[in-house]
Amino acid sequence: MEIKNAKIRTTQHKKLRRFSTMAALLFLFFGLALAMAVPVPQQQDFSQQILVENNNKTMLSRDVTLELQNHGQVIIDNGIVRVTFSRPDGNVIALKYKGIDNLLEIHNVHYNRGYWDVVWNRPNKASATDRVRATNFKVITANNDQVELSFTKTWDPSDASSLPLNIDKRYIVRRGDSGFYSYGIFERLNGWPQIDVDQIRIAYKLLGDKFHYMAVSDDRQRMMPTAEDRLAGKPLDYPEAVLLTRPADPSFQGEVDDKYQYSLENMENRVHGWESSDPHVGFWMITPSDEFRTAGPVKQDLTSHVGPITLSMFVSTHYAGKDVSMRFREGEAWKKVFGPVFTYLNSDPTGNDNPGSLWEDAKNQMTIETSRWPYNFVESREFPSSDQRGSLRGQLLVRDRYAKYPQMWADSAYVGLAAPGELGSWQRESKGYQFWTRADEHGYFSIDNIRSGTYNLYAWVPGVLGDYKYDKEITITPRSSTNLNLLVFDPPRQGPTLWEIGIPDRKAAEFYIPSPRPTLMNRFYNDSKIHIHDDNFRQYGLWERYAELYPHQDLVYNVDTDDYHRNWFFAHVTRATNSGIYEATTWQIVFHLQRPKKIGNYMLRLALASSTEAVIDIRFNNPSTKRPHFTTGYWSSGKDNAIARHGIHGLYWLFNFKVPSQYLVEGENVIYLTQRRHTGAFQGVMYDYIRFEDVE
Repeated sequence: MEIKNAKIRTTQHKKLRRFSTMAALLFLFFGLALAMAVPVPQQQDFSQQILVENNNKTMLSRDVTLELQNHGQVIIDNGIVRVTFSRPDGNVIALKYKGIDNLLEIHNVHYNRGYWDVVWNRPNKASATDRVRATNFKVITANNDQVELSFTKTWDPSDASSLPLNIDKRYIVRRGDSGFYSYGIFERLNGWPQIDVDQIRIAYKLLGDKFHYMAVSDDRQRMMPTAEDRLAGKPLDYPEAVLLTRPADPSFQGEVDDKYQYSLENMENRVHGWESSDPHVGFWMITPSDEFRTAGPVKQDLTSHVGPITLSMFVSTHYAGKDVSMRFREGEAWKKVFGPVFTYLNSDPTGNDNPGSLWEDAKNQMTIETSRWPYNFVESREFPSSDQRGSLRGQLLVRDRYAKYPQMWADSAYVGLAAPGELGSWQRESKGYQFWTRADEHGYFSIDNIRSGTYNLYAWVPGVLGDYKYDKEITITPRSSTNLNLLVFDPPRQGPTLWEIGIPDRKAAEFYIPSPRPTLMNRFYNDSKIHIHDDNFRQYGLWERYAELYPHQDLVYNVDTDDYHRNWFFAHVTRATNSGIYEATTWQIVFHLQRPKKIGNYMLRLALASSTEAVIDIRFNNPSTKRPHFTTGYWSSGKDNAIARHGIHGLYWLFNFKVPSQYLVEGENVIYLTQRRHTGAFQGVMYDYIRFEDVE
C-alpha cells in the first residue's frame, strides 16, 4: 500500500512540478537582474560561497522524487544527488553527483559498494560477518520535501547461521541536501539466544580511478596509494600493513600503508572522506553526535583508508579487544538506534582543483549537522526529538592535599553520562548511549539533548590520576534540567609523591618514541612541516626498535637523573632474538630513600595506557624472588592491540600496590618490572604514569 501511494503521489505532483519549474525560472530571472544592479565583492571565502550556493539550491531545488523500478531497485533523487538502493536488500548501489553516474566502485558487485555489516558469534563459536541484506522494504515517508525508506531484516530461528537481531536500516533524502542520512534500529526480543557482537558499521567503497586524496583531520590528509598498489606490495607482520614495492606512483615506493595509521578518537571523529580530482568532488562521512558510539569519547576507531573506502564505525573492538564487545545474555532484550550519520557530497564552485580544498567546506557542513542535532525530521519514534530529551550541568573541583595546588578546577575534564556501573566502567560499556563533554577552565560543564534514562555521571581529568564517579544515579526525563552544582573529585592519594614517571593523561605520547626504520616508513608522518614529533607513534614497526636499542640489557631508569621524554621507551614489549624466539623483558626503576619508614606501607601506583596479552610482575630489590611481590594478574592482561595498531593508548588500567616498608632499604632501591608473557612480538604494555608515594 505504501508503494502504491508513493506512485500515486508522484503522478499527482507532475502538474505542480511544471508550475514550480516556471516559478523557479521567474525567480532566477529577477535574481539575476538584481545581481547585475548590486555590486558583488571581488573575493569571497570559498566556504561562504558554497553556503550561499547551497541556500540557493534549497530555494530553487527540485522536489524529492521516488522511483520504484521493476528490476529490484529504488531511486531517490532531489536534483543534487541521486541515490539508488537495491530492493529489498537495502544496499546503496549507486550515487550520482556532478556528472559522475556513480561515485561507488562500479566494478564491485551490487552488495559490495555501500552496505552495513555486523560481526558476531555464538558462545565458543567462530565469528561470522552478516552483511545485513534486508528481506522487507517499506516507504516510511514520500513527499516533495523528504523521502525516508526502511529496509528490514528479522531473525530466523530455524536458521542456525541467522543473526539473532532484528535490524531496520533507514535512509533519508531531503530537499536541497547535498547528500543523504543513514541510521539503523537494532533490536533483540525477550528469550533470544546468547551472542556477542564485535562490530557494527557502514562501509562505502568508492571509484578507485577517481578518488585519490584522503582527509581525516586538518593535519592528516594526503594523496594515497591505490588498492592495486597494496595487492602488488609485501604484507608485513599482519595483513593490514603492506610495504609498497611496486606502486603506480613512484613517490610511494618503499612506504608502508596501514589503515590503522589513520584512526581517530571518537570525540575527534566527526568528518572524514575522499576527494576526486576529475571532476573535483568530495565524499564525506559526517557523524554529528557520539551518543550512539561505544566505550566513551577517547576510544579509537577506523575512518577512511585505501580502497578507497570510507567507514562509519558504530561498534568495534579496535584498540580495546573483547572487553568492549556487546555481550548479550541468554534471553536478554535490547534496542538501540545507531545514527543518523550524514553522507555529504560537495564540489568547488570556484574552480579551485587543489587537493584538500573541499575539506574546509566538509568541516563547515559538519558544524551545521552538529548544530541541528537531534534531527527533527527523523520519522522513527525510537529517535527522540529535542523536546523529548533533558539536560545536565555542574562544576567539578579536584581536591588533592599533596598536589602542587591542593584545590584546582577540573580544567578540560572529560565529563559524561553512561550506563550505571563501577568506577571507570564507561570505557567498556557498549550497549547503551553515552553523552560526553569537556569542562571549561573553571570546571563548568553542561550536556544537552540527553535521552531519557538512568545514568551514572563519570569524569576524568587530564593530568590527574584516576576516575571520578558521582555517588548517585541520575534520571533524565523529557525537558528535565538537572543542576548538580559543585562536585568534588578526590583522586587516589595516600601520601606525598616521592617520585613519578610520565603524565597521568592515559597516553604514552610523552615517552621516548623512536624513529621508524627507513625501510618501513610512512613518509607522510615523517614530514616535520606537517607533523610534530608526537605523531611518530603512527609509524609501523616501532615495537621492533626496542630490541635494537636494548639488544642485551633491558631499560634502566634512574628517577634522579633520567628524563622520561628521552630515557623511557614508549612500550614495554618483548625482545626478538636472532633465533626467532621472543624473550621476556625486565625494566628497572632506580631510586633513593633516605631514612625509610620502619612501619607502614608505601604506595606504588601503576597506570597503564594499554595492555595486550601482557602481565607485569613487580619485585623490589631482588629480581630473583620466585614469586613477585605484586602482579597485574593473569586475568588483567588486556587485548587492545594498540601497540601493533599505532595507537598511543588503548584501554586504561590503574593498579594500586601497598608496599610494606620492609621491602625497602636505606639508599638505593630498585623496582623490577617484568613483562613475562613472550610468545609474540605484540605482547606488551604502554605505561601511562607511575607514582611512588610516602607512607601515610
